[in-house]
Amino acid sequence: MTAPGQTQPVTTVDDPTSPENASSRRQPEPSSSSASASELANHALHTKLVRALELQVLADNNGIKPDVIVGLDARGFLFGPSLALRLGAGFAPVRKRGKLPGPTHEAKFDKEYGADGFQIQSDAIKKGQSVLVVDDIIATGM
Repeated sequence: MTAPGQTQPVTTVDDPTSPENASSRRQPEPSSSSASASELANHALHTKLVRALELQVLADNNGIKPDVIVGLDARGFLFGPSLALRLGAGFAPVRKRGKLPGPTHEAKFDKEYGADGFQIQSDAIKKGQSVLVVDDIIATGM
């Protein structure tokens, strides 16, 4: 267990899809490298993580910044707005059906237990804008 105000070192896995890592992908344990909610609220850690995301986005896209960061409900809201600020991009939340005001566009999809849908406000992204989708790996480790 980590003391308040301290963080555990973050480790990487050579192949996160390998069978020996399957259990940690499905259900992170307290001893795993997954961050807890209190660690994510740590300002210094959050700043470092967002800076690392910014550098990765720039490296993966030859220095080209996206116009809009789309954060998926709800964990995409943890880093999406901060990353958008760092990159000078807009932020557009994608929420479950019925949560956003005004006209929306909807994408429907099937899940194990039934149909669901995500919505985005109709004016959130303009034609020709580049978009980066931010979600999380907190729940599953994937």
